Amino acid sequence: MGILVNWLVSGFAIFATAYILPGVHVDGFIAALITAVVLGLVNAFVRPILVLLTLPINILSLGLFLFVINAFMVWLAAQIVPGFRVDGFGWALLFSLVLTLVSGVLHSVVK
Repeated sequence: MGILVNWLVSGFAIFATAYILPGVHVDGFIAALITAVVLGLVNAFVRPILVLLTLPINILSLGLFLFVINAFMVWLAAQIVPGFRVDGFGWALLFSLVLTLVSGVLHSVVK
């Protein structure tokens, strides 16, 4: 039951964040739920490889390059999910930052 609640909260967080940002578009709540699944899968499989490959850059930037990796994950999810669009890399970066905040608040409210 916990996985289903986390999935719904993540989908709602994606939907709400896309509503806040004009450069990110979600066609509906179903597209937001699919985006939550795709983002979870991309973060589970692709992100660790990118973090390992960019470890020297991450060390030199004191971890700030992870924001770029997160934005790339959002952009990649936008390429995969048909109902989720991001207008540019800057919007993907801003979306990942705002999504982290919104998702954190929603998950703390649900718990």
